[in-house]
Amino acid sequence: MHSNVILKVEGIGKQYRLGLVGTGTITQDLNRWWSRVRGKEDPYLKIGDTNIRSEQGSSNYVWALQNINFEVNQGEVLGIIGKNGAGKSTLLKILSRVTAPTLGTIKSKGRIASLLEVGTGFHPEMTGRENIYLNGAILGMTKAEISRKIDEIIDFSGCLRYIDTPVKRYSSGMTVRLAFAVAAHLEPDILVIDEVLAVGDAEFQKKAIGKMQEISKGEGRTVLFVSHNMAAVKNLCTRCIVLENGTKTFEGDTEKAVDYYLNSGVRENTSRFINREPNQGSDILEINVLKEDQLADTFGFNESVNVSFKISVDTEDLSAKLGFKTIDQFERVVFSSNVLLSDVGITKQGVYNVIVKIPASILMPNQYRLVVGFHIHKKKLIRKLNNVIHFIIEETGSGFENYQKDDMGCVSLNCIWESQKQI
Repeated sequence: MHSNVILKVEGIGKQYRLGLVGTGTITQDLNRWWSRVRGKEDPYLKIGDTNIRSEQGSSNYVWALQNINFEVNQGEVLGIIGKNGAGKSTLLKILSRVTAPTLGTIKSKGRIASLLEVGTGFHPEMTGRENIYLNGAILGMTKAEISRKIDEIIDFSGCLRYIDTPVKRYSSGMTVRLAFAVAAHLEPDILVIDEVLAVGDAEFQKKAIGKMQEISKGEGRTVLFVSHNMAAVKNLCTRCIVLENGTKTFEGDTEKAVDYYLNSGVRENTSRFINREPNQGSDILEINVLKEDQLADTFGFNESVNVSFKISVDTEDLSAKLGFKTIDQFERVVFSSNVLLSDVGITKQGVYNVIVKIPASILMPNQYRLVVGFHIHKKKLIRKLNNVIHFIIEETGSGFENYQKDDMGCVSLNCIWESQKQI
């Protein structure tokens, strides 16, 4: 490896057998053994489906990871992002040597500490203090090293009051606080962190990210970080890789990687939703995003966005509200809006079109999705629809082409500006 490269991953692949573990595997194990004896390739490496969790496969084998290659330099913070089931946790388990790869090699320098799941390496019957020693020993620390740092570890975790109480009485947030405190103070050459920080509260997440920045920038150590929190990824990571269905689809600058990942989630033809199984009474039957009178999913900055809701209304639901939240690609709620049915002239049962106009030159160039709700306040939820509608505001006419999207906020307001001449 190059002198500055601390971790090198070459051709990593991981194959799993689906179904009940142990059923019919003796024959396969014998076939694998006989192939190795004859110096032949493992016959089961030639089969297996790509890791697409939502589709029915044609094989009992699945490739959780395929042909993963990358290098990490010392002091770098590498983000690993992707949808659920993309292979992120499997990759981290391989890097942490929790499980072995089916194919490929990993070369690393120095000690690796990992924080993969809440409570990993903790014994529920032992106290927090005892578990610090146990978990530290599992991670490779000596008893003297742990004793020297134990006060610092306890202080960082914020669990002093409960430190001599069995861990089985801890909340998941307290457990992850203690586990992260141990892993962070191990002074590893490579710190591997899965999505466990999401369990902690906002204060601890901020504290943990600060510690990781200190580890990487101040101490020159390397961090591999998996998270669905794109704000944390952008704040912490110097570079990212994107996994999709077990393969690496992007590697590069964090900003571009996050954009790539978020863009890949936008489906085609998302300007229309049709409810295939509506309720007998009140319900949302159809939603359409319109540019003037035509279906559209892309709008210029200076174009208004019309959203049409086709709803059925029963007599008992005439006091209902129809509304939506607009969420941008950075998971920020930009604004919400709702209306009483009576305020748009709906006073008896029937089927209606309700149209809302989002004015031009308000939403910043970005991607947006709608969470739609139809309900009677605090009494009855008729229908809630998550992320059924997506649309894009392009930079056309905005004048913001030279600015980063998340630097300019979510909306642009035509504020009142005036000057006063000084005497």
